[in-house]
Parts: sequence; structure tokens; C-alpha cells
Amino acid sequence: MSKSKPISIENVDKYVQLGLNIAYYRKLKGITQEQLAEQLSISRSHLSAIEAPNIVKAFSIELLFDIANALQVESYKLLIFRD
Repeated sequence: MSKSKPISIENVDKYVQLGLNIAYYRKLKGITQEQLAEQLSISRSHLSAIEAPNIVKAFSIELLFDIANALQVESYKLLIFRD
């Protein structure tokens, strides 16, 4: 098995923004991390790490699509980063 590529310093802010967007849409939908994690079949701590601005957590595009589906938003909206 190959190890995943480390996150480059140039992408750190993008991961933070992505996590913040996920948290924003989750809260807008009125669900907890626990509820969303359960829908995604992942742990709450995994979702918490994805959303946390002080943690850079890489995850798959498949999970990104699953998150967007669960939040009922187009996946591209999670990738719109504010300046």
C-alpha cells in the first residue's frame, strides 16, 4: 500500500476554507456533526477534524461528494473560497 501524499503548504488554506464551508452548510441545514457523520458512516471525530480550522485533514473526493449530497448542496459550493 502506498502512503498518501502530504498536504502542500500552498493548499493548507484551501483545506481550512473547505472545512469551514462544510460546517457552514451543515449548520444552515440545522444538523449536528454527530448527525452528519452518522449519515456519512464516518466518526464524529473524523468530521470534526475536517471542519476544524486549526487541523488540516485531507479526505477523498468521494467523501466530498457524499458530504455535499447529505447537505443537499451542489459539491462545487463547498469549493467556493472567500478571500
